[in-house]
Amino acid sequence: MNTRTGSQTQDKMQANTDIRGELTYDDKVVQKIVGIALEEIDGLLTVDGGFFSNIKDKLVNTDDVHSGINAEVGKKQVALDMDIVAEYGKDIEHIYDQMKEVITREVKEMTHLDVIELNVNVVDVKTRDEYEADSETVQDKVTNTAKKTGDFTSKKADQAKRAMDKGRHKVEEASEPRVE
Repeated sequence: MNTRTGSQTQDKMQANTDIRGELTYDDKVVQKIVGIALEEIDGLLTVDGGFFSNIKDKLVNTDDVHSGINAEVGKKQVALDMDIVAEYGKDIEHIYDQMKEVITREVKEMTHLDVIELNVNVVDVKTRDEYEADSETVQDKVTNTAKKTGDFTSKKADQAKRAMDKGRHKVEEASEPRVE
């Protein structure tokens, strides 16, 4: 039985080598791998997708992790370009070294492609507070405004209810006989 199992394994391996075709990756697949990998880099606030990307990000919260990452994907190699915003006070060269390490590792592990070029342009530095304030979107502002309006309306409704209850109580007191 052992011989037969070995023979079946050889047959399967032989069948796999007889299949023609190739494995390729769309640029956006590598961009997404890189975007997710970059989330673990301390001091990297964002990959900047340029003016129109920033406008889109200001309007709606998105999970577009590959925005601002340009990838050229070949059969065996990858070249990447991106603009970033770094956190003020952090060692930017160290951030770049971390980016190279993480990106190279993740792309290689998932696709077996070699990252041969990584061009990073630092377009801005911001404090964490500046970045978070700038990151508030119109969607966030509408949500916050709606919540504040709802809270205000609820507060006013409660005040009106208390006033009505107080007035009703006074009317009930006035309509009751005062003496027995």
